Amino acid sequence: MILGTQRCITTEAYIREVANDDSKTITFDSNNVSAATKEVYRMKRSGFFEFETKIIWSMALLLFLLHTVGFYGILTFDYLQNLKTTSWIFCMHVLTVFGVSAGAHRLWSHKSYKAKLPLRILLNSVYQWVRNHRLHHKYCDTDADPHNTNRGFFFSHIGWVVMENHPKVLKKSEKLDMSDILSDPVVVISEKYFLPLQFLFSFVLPTIVPVYFWNETWGRAIISQVFIRYMITLNSIWSINSIAHAWGHRPYDRHIKPADNKIVNIILNGEGFHNYHHVFPWDYRSAEIARISYITYLIDWFAKLGLAYDLKYPSLELVKKVAMNRGDGTYLSFYEVPAP
Repeated sequence: MILGTQRCITTEAYIREVANDDSKTITFDSNNVSAATKEVYRMKRSGFFEFETKIIWSMALLLFLLHTVGFYGILTFDYLQNLKTTSWIFCMHVLTVFGVSAGAHRLWSHKSYKAKLPLRILLNSVYQWVRNHRLHHKYCDTDADPHNTNRGFFFSHIGWVVMENHPKVLKKSEKLDMSDILSDPVVVISEKYFLPLQFLFSFVLPTIVPVYFWNETWGRAIISQVFIRYMITLNSIWSINSIAHAWGHRPYDRHIKPADNKIVNIILNGEGFHNYHHVFPWDYRSAEIARISYITYLIDWFAKLGLAYDLKYPSLELVKKVAMNRGDGTYLSFYEVPAP
């Protein structure tokens, strides 16, 4: 029995009536009220019902299909008998990670370096990705963060993709300054034709290459590129939002959730220094130990060709000072590298 509403109601009715009404004063008769109702009251008090998540069923079904066929492909694909196609899976994964990290992430989201037109075209851009990532850094792990880790590991990994945005994400995104991105014609064109460009470069060309160049069957080409490779790449990139916000060292700032995670480093070749990245988001290397990242090496190579310039990074002295003042004490043990 719930006292203070002057009538008996079920837990379900209570949720509907009370969850969004802060004007009601609710008290309990501890001898009669059920444990479930107490839990509802606890969640109400903690703001659990502040936002009701709605699932985007079309996206959920697409990702369910992708992962179902993708996992089947991973378990049944004959990698040794199809070495060229297996190598092509790896090559496309590496190229995709480079495009996302060097382009949408380091160049457009953080402006950590500048790129001339040929390199900007090569890297392409995803406007929504950049907007979400800027929100993530500005409102990290709050309701305005598109993949807020406080809503759970599953949500921060893939749930946020299949659910409607929190109202605060929508509100803050309207106020986010994206004028620098929208002034770039490369971004404008890529955003205008995003779907056909994604379909062409993510699925069509990667599938045609093995069929045309080494007579791979269409079935294996589709399974390997449309399902296996695409699923692996998506989950690898999503692991930064989930794994790197849950486990790892925090040598640069112990007060934030983003962590330096060695598993993510292996998966994404140096992109797992997430604690460092949140402290120094404008560092084009995205890590203090830049020598282990092929992405940084490629940006340096483009800089030598004159296609990338104004590469930003903090001094070693600044990094050490921040780590000593705010880190969790693991900096000297795991992360210090000799000055060049």
